[in-house]
Amino acid sequence: MKAFRRIAAAVTMLLLAFKAVATFMSWIEKQESSEVDAWIDEDEFEDA
Repeated sequence: MKAFRRIAAAVTMLLLAFKAVATFMSWIEKQESSEVDAWIDEDEFEDA
């Protein structure tokens, strides 16, 4: 019974790790496709 629990825990951790990596990769892809530069201060362009 203890072995079954350990195997189930290992599978659960693998699934969570895979989901985390997939989410992170999706976030990176979304950041790359975004054309907005978050570091630009809009006030600088108003003065120009």
